[in-house]
Amino acid sequence: MSETVKMSEAQTEYLNLVAELMTIRKRGDVPLAYIRTYGCQQNVADSERIKGMLHEAGYSFTETPEDADFILFNTCAVREHAEDRVFGNVGALKNLKRRHPQILIALCGCMMEQEHVAKRIRESFPFVGLVFGTHCMHEFPELLYKSLVDGSRIFVRDNDDRLVHEGIPAFRDGSFKGWLPIMYGCDNFCTYCIVPYVRGRERSRKPDIIIEEARDMIARGYKDITLLGQNVNSYGKGLDPRPTFAGLLREIDKIDGDYWLRFMTSHPKDCTRELIDTIAGSRHISLHLHLPFQSGSDRVLKAMNRRYDRAKYLDIVNYAKEKIPDVSLTSDVIVGFPGETREDFEQTLSLIREVGFTSLFTFIYSPRKGTPAAEMDDPVSDEEKGRWFRELLAVQEEIAAERCASMVGMIEKVLVEEKAKQDGRLCGRTSGNIIVEFSGDDSLIGTFRNVKITQARNWILNGELADQ
Repeated sequence: MSETVKMSEAQTEYLNLVAELMTIRKRGDVPLAYIRTYGCQQNVADSERIKGMLHEAGYSFTETPEDADFILFNTCAVREHAEDRVFGNVGALKNLKRRHPQILIALCGCMMEQEHVAKRIRESFPFVGLVFGTHCMHEFPELLYKSLVDGSRIFVRDNDDRLVHEGIPAFRDGSFKGWLPIMYGCDNFCTYCIVPYVRGRERSRKPDIIIEEARDMIARGYKDITLLGQNVNSYGKGLDPRPTFAGLLREIDKIDGDYWLRFMTSHPKDCTRELIDTIAGSRHISLHLHLPFQSGSDRVLKAMNRRYDRAKYLDIVNYAKEKIPDVSLTSDVIVGFPGETREDFEQTLSLIREVGFTSLFTFIYSPRKGTPAAEMDDPVSDEEKGRWFRELLAVQEEIAAERCASMVGMIEKVLVEEKAKQDGRLCGRTSGNIIVEFSGDDSLIGTFRNVKITQARNWILNGELADQ
């Protein structure tokens, strides 16, 4: 059973002690923290909570590590490339630490839950003073204080208490788009994935706490709220009585306001018709379903331990298309899984053509130490995998271009997110998560606007304001 506990009074007191200490140790007018986040939205949400605690301790934030009193890298272990970037960027801090010895450099996140990574940090990066894993966030105030006072290196990891720690403040990066975690961990153990080993087993937050946090975000003006979990469809596991994810969505959808509600990631094996019916009948849930299929081959899906087959996946997709005619479908695909053949790959291509995805997040398989797939035979060359990857991208680009072209002439509700690269242009997204660019004043950023689609550019749309 998932058990919820509040952040302790002792941890709050440690934040007060840090604030007192930093009045002396700060380099400028106020202590500054530099936070760099790698990886998924869950890592972003974790960083926002770490920033919330730092803010309570009197820190402000900087975009340049050279100005910081405290530097933190929140790391990702999903792909080798992300790990290599972390090691390279941490190594670049060596001279900064030499010039300013009082700076505290810290690492946290998924990479730190891997023994071989922690060992490498300990041996090769002696200027890193604090290392903590994904299960230690609620202890961060104490770890920070002790690191600052003692000056000794602190490594804390692999201590999953399987509790849900509430009451941690969040300092969100955005003012109109926000992340809202509803659960932590993963029980699926896909053979290629390191997440269950570094994030622990599934733990769900209580629905009343989530609903209250969503209500607060909406009251503060958030227009686009994404519910987060490694597998949101299994939300409720460990709670008594057990709620369903669809039920949670319905309760949040009842909150009045002008906002969109999104969620990710949704595992096909647990995606129910109840969930699709809930989206179809909602007021605020976006018409976008991100449903990773990873491979179109049943043989490869079995080797991946995905626990669904092609037929089940297509059954879900076809039901979604029937109940939500304007649904935008996106997915994740792995190319070159160990033992994948050309025939397997062609089945992936055929599924992509049959579904007609709006967009795909595509990856060439990256072995993760400690996962079963890393020990599997992998006879296909990197060059061949690269050719498959480019072929897949070409197929999807054609599909995306056709879908976008079909939207020309339509009027779409768009959340204006930022300036586009071209002067005088803005960039936003539709409910289906499709990017739209159009001319407009910067004051529109953070608002909903109706935009008439005038041109399709592969996976991006051009438009003009329809509600001036």
